[in-house]
Amino acid sequence: MAKIQTPQPVRGTQDMFGETEERFAHVVSTFERVRRLYGFKGLQLPVIEPTAVFARSLGEATDVVSKEMYSFEDRGGDSITLRPEFTAGIARAYLTNGWQQHAPMKVTTHGPLFRYERPQKGRYRQFHQIDAEIIGAAEPAADVELLVMADQLLYELGIKEGVTLELNTLGDAESRDAWRAALVVYFTDHRDVLSEDSLARLEKNPLRILDSKDPDDRGVAHAAPKIDEFLSGEAQDFFGAVTAGLDAAGVAWTRNAKLVRGLDYYRHTAFEFTTDRLGAQGTVLGGGRYDGLIENLGGPATPAVGWAAGIERLAMLVDNWFPVRTEVAVVAEHSEREVEAVSLTTMYRRAGFQAEQFITGSPRKRYDRAKKIEPAILISLDLRDGVRSHSLNLLDQGYERVGDVTSAFDSFYIG
Repeated sequence: MAKIQTPQPVRGTQDMFGETEERFAHVVSTFERVRRLYGFKGLQLPVIEPTAVFARSLGEATDVVSKEMYSFEDRGGDSITLRPEFTAGIARAYLTNGWQQHAPMKVTTHGPLFRYERPQKGRYRQFHQIDAEIIGAAEPAADVELLVMADQLLYELGIKEGVTLELNTLGDAESRDAWRAALVVYFTDHRDVLSEDSLARLEKNPLRILDSKDPDDRGVAHAAPKIDEFLSGEAQDFFGAVTAGLDAAGVAWTRNAKLVRGLDYYRHTAFEFTTDRLGAQGTVLGGGRYDGLIENLGGPATPAVGWAAGIERLAMLVDNWFPVRTEVAVVAEHSEREVEAVSLTTMYRRAGFQAEQFITGSPRKRYDRAKKIEPAILISLDLRDGVRSHSLNLLDQGYERVGDVTSAFDSFYIG
């Protein structure tokens, strides 16, 4: 009989277990704790959306829509897409659920996203992000709050050192339109040296030429017109308010005039937190203000700002991560004590302690198995002269809750 061939995982996906999964969970739990400090509400969204949600919001000219989306026709003939990012889906939900009544709306979400691109360090075809948005707030204070929140998240994860906040302004609509027109003229005059991708972007998405990785494009982009030449007084004041807010909060930043968001609905603030610890793809968190997006989806003019970060990439940077340590191990070294061990373990878990029970396999080896996981406290139940006994093995003398555990043990037997 022919051997059955085991199916392999889809390229660009990963199975997470052990330390990899624990690091992932650590990033998510830290994000959940920080977002509550800032009063952000959690949000869950479908993994699939109508393709139009992304085509209208991201634009047909973008690489995400033209090259990277996982789109298909469902059995009803509708075009469906696995979400490649969060913001467009959040904007769709904001409109279709009538959440305008909650504006300004501070929301966060996290989960899997899908893009068909070349897998590389920290980047997968199924990847995961954390995401934070403020919808319905036009003031620069919203930009500042999100940036300060992101900075604190990186601090809480222990990865702030070596990460730089790069900041730019894209101006208001008037400023951006004037800058865009100047860029089209400039790059048209240099089209003979532009890459094929940049030539395709010239008419629909010229700002994206500024952050092209092609060496020839970078040489031309270096001398391109700068946004500062076109900023209106209002746009200058807005950017000044953002930088002043960051300074007041003690958040360090640096100006990067080449940092852009290429789509027309982006306005004012654009930012990235970058590091040199992940190779060429150094962005760990990025975002900006997108005041025109909800209009693109058929809604009223609605200001909004947000950011997203890759969970896998953040997890790779975490150095001060420690695996969850078992607080209490309960061992039944005799078959007659197994039911009692189950009861005792359950009592600890209900009291809020992380507890493991050892009641299977050879009774003689259970104690050694429990000792190998190095619990803070090990409780052994055996039979000695027919009398119940217990031993406490304080493997960590500095453990803060030793007294609580022993008190709970005594209460179990006294009660």
